Amino acid sequence: MAAALDFRHVDVFTGVPFTGNGLIVVFGSPSGVRAEALIALTAEMRQFELIMAEFQPAAGRVAARIFTAEEELPFAGHPVIGAAAALHERYAPEDPARSWNFVIAGREITVRSRRTAGYYQAEMNQGSPALASPLRRPDAVRFAGALGLGAADLHGLPMQVVSTGLPYLIVPVAHGLDRARIAVRDLEERLAGVGAKFVYVFDPDRREGRSWDNAGAVEDVATGSAAGPAAAFLAAHGLAAPDETVLINQGRFLGRPSVIAVIPDGQGDLWVGGPVAPVGHGVLDQLPDY
Repeated sequence: MAAALDFRHVDVFTGVPFTGNGLIVVFGSPSGVRAEALIALTAEMRQFELIMAEFQPAAGRVAARIFTAEEELPFAGHPVIGAAAALHERYAPEDPARSWNFVIAGREITVRSRRTAGYYQAEMNQGSPALASPLRRPDAVRFAGALGLGAADLHGLPMQVVSTGLPYLIVPVAHGLDRARIAVRDLEERLAGVGAKFVYVFDPDRREGRSWDNAGAVEDVATGSAAGPAAAFLAAHGLAAPDETVLINQGRFLGRPSVIAVIPDGQGDLWVGGPVAPVGHGVLDQLPDY
């Protein structure tokens, strides 16, 4: 049997356990582990996402891979934030603040963490946003229908693909955020057609959003990788100042309210983060056999 692995269960973008976005952090080398094994483990742990992370002090980095119950992701926000907090607790509990260099799918991500009264808080440099051209109105109306919404629900702002690592189609709505859902079976193909990986239905006036896996089977509680694009979208359309810290709300419809902070650094990059709450810890006797 393979060596046992420690894990930490945390809730991200909240200071209160059993709210926010749940995450499993597995401590160990992700190198050589088959993706199928960690996909199966994510499903077994009943969490939206799982990150396997190995702190390598000699190299000054954290090697990590991120998974959902369906696939491996090249990047995601809340796993990086939660892992930084768990690593701080595990390797540097006496340090009030730390900086980490995560390497995920060949991409380097700078993360900073600091101790708080309740546990830890962390922010990552999500990089500079890239905004594609707005969608044409007929295409926007078709996407609204794919999300169970009508043209009258759409905001005056255009739909637009925005990325800080993962490209999201930002769907601004004036009404119907509570009714939004994935109402088609081919959303992933439709998103690929406009250069997006996922969709983020966003009320820009309330600064509140919702997202799902592309099958619509699971709604995400708090989507860190979408928060940067959502804040960049607000700034691009004059609804947020370029130097404003933007708070994105999510999770209300799941009974797990979360708040994601997006902080411009004045040099074009966005830092995304928030508090992390501890839930539990344990040992995995083994990984799934693939």
